[in-house]
Amino acid sequence: MSRPAWILETTDVVKRFGGLTAVNKMSFSMEAGRIYSIIGPNGAGKTTFFNTLSGLYKTEEGSISFEGRRIDGFAPERITTLHMARTFQNIRLFGGMTVVENIMVGAYTRLKQGAVQTVLRTKAFKAEEARAEAKAEELMRYVGLKGVGNELAGSLPYGAQRRVEIARALASEPRLLLLDEPTAGMNPAETEDATSLFRRLRDELGITILLIEHDMRVVMNISERISVMDYGEKIAEGEPREIAANPKVIEAYLGRGAAGGNAAELAAGGAEEAKA
Repeated sequence: MSRPAWILETTDVVKRFGGLTAVNKMSFSMEAGRIYSIIGPNGAGKTTFFNTLSGLYKTEEGSISFEGRRIDGFAPERITTLHMARTFQNIRLFGGMTVVENIMVGAYTRLKQGAVQTVLRTKAFKAEEARAEAKAEELMRYVGLKGVGNELAGSLPYGAQRRVEIARALASEPRLLLLDEPTAGMNPAETEDATSLFRRLRDELGITILLIEHDMRVVMNISERISVMDYGEKIAEGEPREIAANPKVIEAYLGRGAAGGNAAELAAGGAEEAKA
């Protein structure tokens, strides 16, 4: 059997903060065109691992490859130009800017006009700006935010702000999208809509998705493969049904003596436990 075409592959990634090893020998790979999840209890190292993938943190050891190219050591903006984008655990929108303006910010790595053209507002700059605005309007509609383009991003409900952040990431034209707790703060209806959106991104736009998610019902429903972290290390990996029945995973979420648990218990007990 031939080896799958990995879009992302890490080998023995290590990230330390002083004497604390937040990510330890993390090896991970994912195929293009699929939805993967990374889960784990509070403090497991999930977001730290995301930060190494997106260039926010430099690794002490190991390698990170995206589409066959080593990217460990690359700055975040350079990684974005390679068509990897992300959202954050804590929403990072410009609250005093409109929804459309926030989404347009995500397109900056795709703009061709330089500083001089921007300052002089040349004809070419204005044309490019108009195209970026039209694309932002299109993405706004795609993620379910039609009609709010002129609203200040900070005035929107929490769930809608999450969608703005996703649209902003999409403006950078990613082939791999990292979503850090994308349904946090959403009500059940918003969560269901968001889950449908993630599937559409994969099926309609061909975007590969890697997500950290605290809602285990979402994870088990949408993921094609799940990796589990605890104390900075990967303790399990497999399809949802395998993860739900894995004693190490159940113990990590529900505590010792819970090895007889099942997927329903994991979904109920782990939803609140895995928020970081």
